[in-house]
Amino acid sequence: MIQESRIVDIADGYVDPGDEDLFFDLNQYTVLPGLMDMHVHLSGESNPKRYMERFTMDLDDYAYRSIKYAERTLMAGFTTVRDLGGPVNTSLRDAINNNLLIGPRIYSAGKSIATTGGHSDPTNGMRFELMGDPGPSKGVVNGVPESRKAVRQRYKNGADLIKITATGGVLSVAKSGENPQFKEDEIIAIVETAADYDMHVAAHAHGAEGMKRAVRAGVRSIEHGTLMDQETIDLMKEKGTYYVPTISAGEFVAEKARIDGYYPEVVRPKAKKIGPKIKETFKMAYNAGVSIAFGTDSGVSYHGENAKEFTYMVEAGMSPMEAIQSATKTASELLEINDFLGLVQKNMLADIVAVKGDPLKDIAALENVVFVMKNGIVYKNMGEK
Repeated sequence: MIQESRIVDIADGYVDPGDEDLFFDLNQYTVLPGLMDMHVHLSGESNPKRYMERFTMDLDDYAYRSIKYAERTLMAGFTTVRDLGGPVNTSLRDAINNNLLIGPRIYSAGKSIATTGGHSDPTNGMRFELMGDPGPSKGVVNGVPESRKAVRQRYKNGADLIKITATGGVLSVAKSGENPQFKEDEIIAIVETAADYDMHVAAHAHGAEGMKRAVRAGVRSIEHGTLMDQETIDLMKEKGTYYVPTISAGEFVAEKARIDGYYPEVVRPKAKKIGPKIKETFKMAYNAGVSIAFGTDSGVSYHGENAKEFTYMVEAGMSPMEAIQSATKTASELLEINDFLGLVQKNMLADIVAVKGDPLKDIAALENVVFVMKNGIVYKNMGEK
């Protein structure tokens, strides 16, 4: 039973709604909390022309495109996301919160923070004469003072959290996908400054050394974690660091790397090496007891197909219930919003989805969403009213 945006009561069996209340009959479906994806990029989506978009698209173009991706994400049953880097994600969040657009609840990192030549340096692979030398406002820092400044600028611009690229990445136009790209004192400065503003830090990381520096510095989550080793796992368990695996992205880039011309040639060997490895790493981290929160890196893979990640997680050894909890209970704990989201329970916000089939028997049922409610408002209803 829902009033305004909250669940006010839960009763066993059928309750007569009377003449004044709306009644949604979901008896034939599986009902569960709104799903949460802890790693998306709503301002873009993978395509062979993505490396030219920075020259051919305005911010307006990114913004209009993100509207479609946000709605597609919500209709897939994901009522909350963490957007970890993009040019319009904070404004998109505000437009959705003000009911101007339809989309999930967004926790925005603003623009990612990198070092010069780092994974999210926007000038990678470009001539200096054309692109210049970006600084903290553009997400490129060197040294402790600039690291602190970049965090403060993101706070000023309305970010909810901070995202750093602690190592090289797969899709950046640079040779290494795994080298450490921050000194530890820089990451410590970012984490400490973020904490001053009640923000946590998510760290993109593929290589083990960059991961260890980030975990020791106190980041909240490791994204991807491809080449994680036992020492990293032990550190993450000691520090309580969450792991957001993004297996979908690994599977996607490995597949597309086989297509001539889809990625620049410097990217292809990284995609072929790192992509298939993430599922193995997931299995190792899961078996070791690392806290795992659901995340896809949608934008690398396609928006609206987020639920494919559940199948990959189960294939790697996680039970269906644990996979669902990673996108509900555990994700809400990562975001520290578990006092009002993550469960279908009295006094929680009414984020509720329903799927056709039983995901405990077939996890792919989560790809067949028939009902979506966020904050007590129904956005999708393919069942009976």
